[in-house]
Amino acid sequence: MIRTWARGGARAGAARARRAFVFVLPGLWVLGVVTWELCQPTSGRLLQLLAAAPAIACAGTGRRQCVLLGGVCAVAALVPFGTAESGPGLGTRAMTCGAILAVVGASYLTARRRLRLLRELERTREVAAAAQRVLLRPPPPRLEGLVLAAGHLSASEGAVVGGDLYEVVGTRHGVRAVIGDVRGHGLAAIGTVAAVLGSFREVAHDEPELAGVLRRLERAHQRHLGERGRREQPVGEAEAAGPPAEEFVTLLLVEIAPDGSVTALNCGHPWPYRIGCGAVAQVAPGDPMPPLGLFPLPEAPAVVGCGRLAPGEGLLLHTDGAVDARDASGGFFPLTAEVCRSVDAAAPGDPTPSGVVGDVREALLRHAGGRLTDDVALLMLSNERVRVPAPATGGGRAESPTGRGSSHPV
Repeated sequence: MIRTWARGGARAGAARARRAFVFVLPGLWVLGVVTWELCQPTSGRLLQLLAAAPAIACAGTGRRQCVLLGGVCAVAALVPFGTAESGPGLGTRAMTCGAILAVVGASYLTARRRLRLLRELERTREVAAAAQRVLLRPPPPRLEGLVLAAGHLSASEGAVVGGDLYEVVGTRHGVRAVIGDVRGHGLAAIGTVAAVLGSFREVAHDEPELAGVLRRLERAHQRHLGERGRREQPVGEAEAAGPPAEEFVTLLLVEIAPDGSVTALNCGHPWPYRIGCGAVAQVAPGDPMPPLGLFPLPEAPAVVGCGRLAPGEGLLLHTDGAVDARDASGGFFPLTAEVCRSVDAAAPGDPTPSGVVGDVREALLRHAGGRLTDDVALLMLSNERVRVPAPATGGGRAESPTGRGSSHPV
């Protein structure tokens, strides 16, 4: 965290230095031209360069400094330099002054239009960011005893959302989470992300079984592809055309029951990491199914058990962009090593989800030099449920919520 603040302070200081330089640059230009003319007289010919100062001021700072500096330059152009014989005449000086005033007027109008366009662009960015945050909304800090944190990096410049998706919802069946990766990245994949996430947010509450959730997601994905195919095909050919080829989504569905037991369904997605007691291990209970959309789902998708998430343990879910990111020499990002490093650097036995996600995110950006070729999504769920024993009965033995004596935390 201290390193993050230090880097943020360094970037803020560099930004302030750049703004200060841009602010004083027009004044330095005027001072340099006038000083040169006084030290090495050119009979006023060099003063024509003063016309560039208002344009520099408008481009770098704003209209007010442009007008102020333009007036100074116009007055300086009227000042006779040199002798009456060698210096420029009044007509020449007046023409130079007029040229400077013309540059001031043009620069003022250009800066006004530029300011209006910047304001419109800022409003457009605010609307786009708000829409993207609604689509890929951050998870709540806590949900039914679980501490959550998520991070996302888009390979498309200026975009918040790309081809990766994640969501966590609390249901009467337990906490259910999904993370996925749409084929491709950037704005072209947002439609599929919206279709899958919109379906999951509804069916996660309705379907009692995790397999039913996956089957509903498959239907939503196929429906989206069919509608997109009809929109993209020419009139008269849409009915004969099928869904777009090779459009698939890798998905990992995870359910954490109230007792901490974890079950999952994996469609071509990387398995998560289990983090707890200072140890990091990748969960690998079996081979995943093919990605959603490549082949039909089995009649009865087999839900895989991933053990039990004890209090203090967590699951780190990620997309393949986190392991496929390369540095300048072509080396892949060492995700496992960075997760272990983050866990080791945390307080003993207390790696927080936000800390792990933040550390991995920063390490990934450093590794890739800030230039990603694929979207990256990270989602961590940590079990912070505390078992409260029921009142003692009979022989003083605590009863578990299921009515059986148990020594395991829930």
